[in-house]
Amino acid sequence: MDGLGNDFVIIDQRLQELNLSKDQIIKICNRNFIGCDQLIIIKKNNEIGVSLEFYNSDGSVSGACGNGTRCVAYLLSKENNKKEIEVWTSSGNLKSKILDNNIVETEIGVPKISWNEIPLIKELNTKNLNINILDKNNKEHAGGTAVNVGNPHIVFFVKNIEDYEIKKIGPEIEHHNFFPEKCNVTLAQKINDNLIKVKVWERGAGLTKACGTAACATAVAGKINGLTKSKTDIEFMLGKISVYIDEKNSVHMKGVVSKINEINIKL
Repeated sequence: MDGLGNDFVIIDQRLQELNLSKDQIIKICNRNFIGCDQLIIIKKNNEIGVSLEFYNSDGSVSGACGNGTRCVAYLLSKENNKKEIEVWTSSGNLKSKILDNNIVETEIGVPKISWNEIPLIKELNTKNLNINILDKNNKEHAGGTAVNVGNPHIVFFVKNIEDYEIKKIGPEIEHHNFFPEKCNVTLAQKINDNLIKVKVWERGAGLTKACGTAACATAVAGKINGLTKSKTDIEFMLGKISVYIDEKNSVHMKGVVSKINEINIKL
């Protein structure tokens, strides 16, 4: 399945556990084999029914995946015919609502903005980390707002995202020494009060067509910096994710998910 091109291989292990090795996870995610941004494992959970585990294409563990959670929620709703789905993840229990036309809304929860919750290596101003990035003309831009929405993100607001090479900036900032657990990197351009256009480099996965938690982090960073209000659309290559921050400061993301394609994998 995919959410706006952010694609996943989902393996249901509720009846039989497979214990995939890191090498097998990397093989499944490889575009020359099956190919996906993340591998998602569904496991049985005695308390709420379902647990999710997320793995990046480099085999590393991901704490959260917004689009992946929305895809699994849609998959489970087809199975049990329910419109509300709750799943366990390592970053908390996530609730989703299944709406019309393959649209799924997931509540990601309250974002973390303290330096030690991101986490950063030392106490810094998370609103502006003052990290320098270069545009295509080698002009410097200093900034970067850090947010954790289940995983660490940094968002750079720039005048025009097309002036920057995300494939170059992404891996450099992902491994920046401020971030001991690495980070997801977003270049963001405010179009108007209700729309931000982005390009995203995902920690452990690389350049991606869309990223749900990056959409949430961008909306939060936009509000922190006074660029947007409680509701905003985040535009990716193939479409938009709508983000709403409620009165309790909890973040909700809504967007379309794909149809379900069943495949056989021989490792």
